[in-house]
Amino acid sequence: MGRADARRAQAREARRAAKSGGIRRLFTWKKLLGTFFGMILLGMGAFGALYLYVDVPAPNALAERQSNVYQYSDGTLLARSNSGVNRQIVDLAQVPKDVQHTFVAAENKTFYKDQGVDLKGTTRGLINTLSGKGKQGGSTITQQYVKNYYLTQDPTISRKLQELVISLKVDQKQSKGQILAGYINTAYYGRGASGIQAAAQAYYGIDAKDLNVSQGAYLASLLQAPSQYDWATATDTGKRLVKDRWAYTLKNMVEMDWLSEAERAKQEFPVPQKPKPAKGMEGQTGYLVEAVNKELDKQGISAEDREAGGWTFTLTIDKKRQQQLEKSVEKELESKLDREGSKVDATVQAGATSVDPKTGKVVALYGGEDYVKHYISNATRQDYQPASTFKPLVLAAALENESKTQDGSLIGLNTVYDGTSKRPVVGSDTPFNPQNEDDRSYGPISVQKAMNSSVNSVFAQMIVDVTPAATKRTALALGVPDKNFPERPAVTLGTMNASTWDMAGVYATLDNHGRKVTPHILQSAEHRDRTVKPEAPKREQAISRASADTVTSALTGVVRSGSGSAANTSAYQAAGKTGTSEENKAAWFAGYTPELTTVVALFGEGDGGRKQVSLTGTANSGRANGGGFPARIWADYTLGALGGGSDARFDLQDVERGEVPAPPTPSKTPSEDPTPSEKPSPSDKPSETPSETPSETPTTPSAPPTITPSTTPPTSPELPPQPGESDGQPGERPGGGGLLGE
Repeated sequence: MGRADARRAQAREARRAAKSGGIRRLFTWKKLLGTFFGMILLGMGAFGALYLYVDVPAPNALAERQSNVYQYSDGTLLARSNSGVNRQIVDLAQVPKDVQHTFVAAENKTFYKDQGVDLKGTTRGLINTLSGKGKQGGSTITQQYVKNYYLTQDPTISRKLQELVISLKVDQKQSKGQILAGYINTAYYGRGASGIQAAAQAYYGIDAKDLNVSQGAYLASLLQAPSQYDWATATDTGKRLVKDRWAYTLKNMVEMDWLSEAERAKQEFPVPQKPKPAKGMEGQTGYLVEAVNKELDKQGISAEDREAGGWTFTLTIDKKRQQQLEKSVEKELESKLDREGSKVDATVQAGATSVDPKTGKVVALYGGEDYVKHYISNATRQDYQPASTFKPLVLAAALENESKTQDGSLIGLNTVYDGTSKRPVVGSDTPFNPQNEDDRSYGPISVQKAMNSSVNSVFAQMIVDVTPAATKRTALALGVPDKNFPERPAVTLGTMNASTWDMAGVYATLDNHGRKVTPHILQSAEHRDRTVKPEAPKREQAISRASADTVTSALTGVVRSGSGSAANTSAYQAAGKTGTSEENKAAWFAGYTPELTTVVALFGEGDGGRKQVSLTGTANSGRANGGGFPARIWADYTLGALGGGSDARFDLQDVERGEVPAPPTPSKTPSEDPTPSEKPSPSDKPSETPSETPSETPTTPSAPPTITPSTTPPTSPELPPQPGESDGQPGERPGGGGLLGE
């Protein structure tokens, strides 16, 4: 090496030494330590400022949103309201203690001791976020609760820092029990279930309070990967992983003395049930929910209250009887209809309401073929006429008011009237001469047999004898709505408007010996914050027991040997009445046993519900009357609802049989001396209230003589009722003739 090269090498060495010495002087251990503590202090200051700056926010809207639960009387699920979240918050006390422990064992063993945060886990989460790995792990139960309840699921640094600060504050302000309850009620478990109550229902079909430790461990294990760990859809790997996680949870419980080794050895993996479709409003569900919502409005629980969620509404509906009613409609009606190929069948709508006559509880309801297809409830609609199901109320009014015939004799079941078709009524300022079904004249006929065969002319005269005004008072007291209800003779034929719900209440009152029965469908309404007890319906005596029991006695004859014979069976004792409205637009059967009152109706509905059409030709059966499809549906349902039958018998007291009269003098045939009939309409108003006393001068010159009862039994033979023959309801004849039908 030359002298020049040596000098250059020395110079380089000198520069390196100088540089090294400079770095050592710059990074001394004292300077490094000072910098480290400075950074710690700076970080602490920043965190302190962040702690002071970040407040515990209000819960996010999604976390507090709950569905409302509608359930049958036995507590089984009917439906959840469509709130967008399947959640029902429960108190921690409702969750078994060992099930609470499964969540702590699975997610955060130090939960009861820590300060609400896991610094290592949080740091790992931040690193994962910064490195783009997304979702972090290692959070405490408190942190997960804060994320679910107060924040969002966004994997951002700012959200993670907020979570850390809020978790520290929440841990200081809330008890561990409150935090754990918030966590298990807000966590998502898969299958659309948010919260432990919805999860218990979704996976095991039970309430959270009924979970056992194995089931709890499975639900706790799900939280790590709900989709991957759902047993019904999991791959073999997913099933292995969730079983491992389940076992890990139970092992931790043993380690923490929450489960003994012996108890652990008994545990078997609890395979959950298969997923069920979310409960919607299809089928009868929507009609039931709609009915209870209407009742809730009356009870002061508004739609706004319900929209907030968190309610459990228990209905009076008996699940088995509800299913039986649906089966009976399907069997006796729907299976016989050709809705696609028949224009008539396409218009047929069925409705029914079944009531416990002792309590007024609606135990079953049929609103239509499907709520999502036909939103109008045929059970509660009031736009059709109840037809001749109203005739028993005319008799009830006669008995209750101790009304007399035109000749001054008390009206009872043995009272004889003139059953001549188109017979003009006597004693009314409003002319009325209804035609019997098929224009059949019966001549002298007792009230009992007139009820059996639903003879229009008899009840037309009876309402005049009672007076329409007095009849209306009795009807309203029994529960008939004051809807299109003029005080005219024609209302004897049921020309007002009423629903199957209304008439079920009326007939239940008769069944209950005249003590008022008001149908109701809400059993209880419970919320975490309050419980609303439905207002108890008034149970006053609407009519006397003697009047009610006498009507019941009459109606047993209708079922036994009259137009309601399709409902007759030796399996139970029954009373009932048929009805078919004008032009065959509606057909009814209202009946009861000592234990159950049910009203079934068919409605002819056209033009999307805007038009009433005839039922004639339904299922190619000719005239669809109340003694046909409605009576058969009623009979099939009642038999099933009573478990195949019942030995219960009507306890009838003081039945008013009435005097045994002599036959009346038949009137002239209407064709010889016609009298214009009354055309009932909502605007009809009588010029004056018909007198209850016999009229000295008939309003119609050709009016026949009034009936004169005597102690001598009638000698004229009465024609036996023909099943189905007399089950009609008057329809107006063209040109002002008599009303046609039952």
